[in-house]
Amino acid sequence: MLTKTDVHIIRELASQVAEIAALPVQDEKRALWRKLNARKPDRPMVMMDQVCWNEFETTEELRLQCIDPECRGYEEQLRRTLYQWKHFRVDMVVDAFVRIPKAIHNSGFGVEVQEETVATYSTNGILGHKFHNQFQAEEDLEKIGTPHITHDPDESKRRLAVAHELFDGLLEVRLSGMEPYVSLWDPISTWMGVENALYALIERPDFMHRLANRMTQGYLSMLDQLETQGLLCEPQSLIHCTGAFTDELPAPGYNPESPRTKDIWMFGLAQMFSTVSPQMFKDFEVDYASRICSRFGMVYYGCCDPLDGKMKEVRIIPNVRKVSMSPWVNEERGAAEIGNDYVYSRKPSPAPLALEIFDPEGVRKSLLATRAVCEQHGCPLEYILKDISTVRYQPERLAQWATVAMQVVGG
Repeated sequence: MLTKTDVHIIRELASQVAEIAALPVQDEKRALWRKLNARKPDRPMVMMDQVCWNEFETTEELRLQCIDPECRGYEEQLRRTLYQWKHFRVDMVVDAFVRIPKAIHNSGFGVEVQEETVATYSTNGILGHKFHNQFQAEEDLEKIGTPHITHDPDESKRRLAVAHELFDGLLEVRLSGMEPYVSLWDPISTWMGVENALYALIERPDFMHRLANRMTQGYLSMLDQLETQGLLCEPQSLIHCTGAFTDELPAPGYNPESPRTKDIWMFGLAQMFSTVSPQMFKDFEVDYASRICSRFGMVYYGCCDPLDGKMKEVRIIPNVRKVSMSPWVNEERGAAEIGNDYVYSRKPSPAPLALEIFDPEGVRKSLLATRAVCEQHGCPLEYILKDISTVRYQPERLAQWATVAMQVVGG
């Protein structure tokens, strides 16, 4: 039973978000993202995400007031949207709807992570991990099961009813399915530890191929189940912290009641492969990821992994539209390899935000260098500032970074 106070708080915040969502600039920004994703941009685009919200807990604008846990979840989402719009909006788009997740359960592969963790400080959710190797013998492969997808329609209806009470008349309520995340090597790194897994690629390649194959087959089965049950998400607004708006999705024949993988984006990555050879990258990542990516409408590929020296292999992966260019790439080589074939998704280093003295002009110089190299090679460009672990409890640094970035792109 929702309290009147909680409902009032949510509706007041939702009213503010609705006013912002109705502004003409939202459609203008969507149009800019569509042009970028079509590789015909008017200008580079900018996004900021994965912010260290824990350092803003004392900020009045973000202080949670609701009592009910479900309401607090919505409240946090709304307050962060309003805060970001006010202080570092860059090219964010505020939608006039709220996505309500369907009550979907994914059994996963049945492998429980065994680890030891260490926190740098208690308010930060980022931890250090020491993973224990659970895949040392041939029979360990049998630990990997096939993901099983189930849906609780009664719980979905309950969630929807709560959302209607909170948002009706202000924001549209949309019941949304699962946005699949299908990385092979992120889970494997937690089951074995990165060092153990990398050594196994050299010392036990056949074993690692069998491991990757079992996971790939499991993911493909999971996607089949999501499609059959109508549990995939609708076309996204965001994909891996970037604008996902496009005129090319959903695919012809789209049914909103039963989205297909070809109607949506997927993102893939193999961050632990940063130091392996291009051939090993192809053999253990590209050949398997391609079987998954072939099913999707568009793919955002990469994250922190430097891909400037592996674009020949990335080009093999079907349906890639954006390629991550992390802080560790050779930007000249990356731009030359990408050209106009993909969006050059630059991940500027968040490290300047963590230094004792923040240097906006240093940020400007770095962003301008990226823009110059992309203009030289005709690359559609976006800047995605993410993985922001700390701003030294000085949130104004985000606003300063945003101002510089928008000046650089002419927004």
